[in-house]
Amino acid sequence: MLEPSDLAPMFTLPRDGGGEISLADLKGRAVVLFFYPRDDTPGCTKESIGFSGALQAFADAGVEVYGISKDTVAKHDKFVAKHELTTPLLSDAEGTTCEDYGVWKEKNMYGKKHWGIERSTFLIDAEGRIAQVWRKVKVDGHVEEVLEAAKAL
Repeated sequence: MLEPSDLAPMFTLPRDGGGEISLADLKGRAVVLFFYPRDDTPGCTKESIGFSGALQAFADAGVEVYGISKDTVAKHDKFVAKHELTTPLLSDAEGTTCEDYGVWKEKNMYGKKHWGIERSTFLIDAEGRIAQVWRKVKVDGHVEEVLEAAKAL
């Protein structure tokens, strides 16, 4: 389980619109990674729209923001277009990064167990260390809380 002060696990993932994002290439910059279960579901849509709406405020604080799910790049592209999202979305189709960050969990919905992404956010400082972790995120007010923590870095 990742905790504050731990080194953030490295990754290189494809992003919506083409290209790749590598955490190693972001060294020297603070980063927010928000892991979410699936494109175009109500909570995930609300969260993604929230981060997109606050993207300039994060940039003003010197922080880059990326969303990560197991959806494909093609699905991300449709999601971005449908909701006019500006936050880059990364595809962890293999689930390796989700496992490295400890967000791939057994979940229980209506008495049925299944595996999925536990909505979680990680604030990573410019040295590549975890500054703060939010697990089992409730969407309402979350973006604002992360922004305040990012400004405090």
